Amino acid sequence: MISAEITIIPIGTSGTSLSQYIAAAVSALNEVGIKYEISGMGTMLETNNPEELFKAIKAAHEAVFAEGANRVATSINIDDRRDTERTMKDKVASVEKKL
Repeated sequence: MISAEITIIPIGTSGTSLSQYIAAAVSALNEVGIKYEISGMGTMLETNNPEELFKAIKAAHEAVFAEGANRVATSINIDDRRDTERTMKDKVASVEKKL
């Protein structure tokens, strides 16, 4: 299972609110059909398919440009574990059990 976290930051926008750009990125993820969870600081993606992951990241990145940003910084962290099937929820549950 591949888990990834992306953070997309539009640069040079007309204001400090970024929600319209993030909404555009999330809409692009919906179109790709990848599983995701948004937070206040980034978005977690989950898939078994590397091609789907990179397609989703590209779609989200490009959607922010399409929304009017002239510059976009996208940070990506990928955890590709192939020895066992672990979802995002499994990872969180494992930590919570230890608390």
